[in-house]
Amino acid sequence: MTETLPLSVVIVARNEAHNLPRCLASVRGWVAEMVVVLNDTTDDSKMIAQQYGAVVYETAWRGYRDTKNLALGKATQPWTLALDADEEVSAALRDEMVRFFTAEGGHTRFVGADFARKSWFLGRWITHGDWYPDRCLRLFRSNAGQWGGDPAHTHVLLQGPVAHLQADLHHYSYPTLPDQVLKMSRQSDDFLRTQAGLGRRWSLVETLFRPGWRFFRAYVLRGGFLDGFPGLYIAASTAFGTLLRYSRLYEAERKREPRMDTDEHGGIQRVL
Repeated sequence: MTETLPLSVVIVARNEAHNLPRCLASVRGWVAEMVVVLNDTTDDSKMIAQQYGAVVYETAWRGYRDTKNLALGKATQPWTLALDADEEVSAALRDEMVRFFTAEGGHTRFVGADFARKSWFLGRWITHGDWYPDRCLRLFRSNAGQWGGDPAHTHVLLQGPVAHLQADLHHYSYPTLPDQVLKMSRQSDDFLRTQAGLGRRWSLVETLFRPGWRFFRAYVLRGGFLDGFPGLYIAASTAFGTLLRYSRLYEAERKREPRMDTDEHGGIQRVL
């Protein structure tokens, strides 16, 4: 194509030199602007982003929501496409976005568009279970959307009609199993903070019920078994991740509740 779309691609990243080339290459040449906002970065992310023609800003980390909103404020085009560094706009999604903007009466009727996100994991694309279609709203009018959510989850807040694109955004989130396990641990940290902020307490019923339900939903109801062993692993790790989160809540509550040892006469000896 000879003309670029009136679109700012906005990426928030930290030490993503290994992912940025793939992400930026997937949008270079057909969008009007690429904005990369780096936080506490110590690798070559800045140099790589500039080599691909991106405008680079650096800022301190302010949490997911606030850092993403700061980055959104750097966009100068009428529309924004928000990406993570480990994502890639597929050729099919690129072509569909071009049609969205160039077809008569296309994007003018909407304030945003969502699409499915497809993950590459253990050597294959995951197309079932809890990980797919994982529809996300990332394309929106710059003056109409902002990021909202809590420490564990962020999402774009938008008022108005949203188009539903059919092509997939590609996601390369877990190069190895240890990467996935580490992220599961970080997610339990976010869950703990969120639950504490809401004043919620540990529940035995939820701890017993939710892990099994998450496995059954992912592997059976949503067809995770069709993805072979990766589908089994995803369902099992989702169940364990759920158990881990509620166990972390149990652990935190017990740390706040000291036990008392008593002597043989019923008196308090010490606080454990």
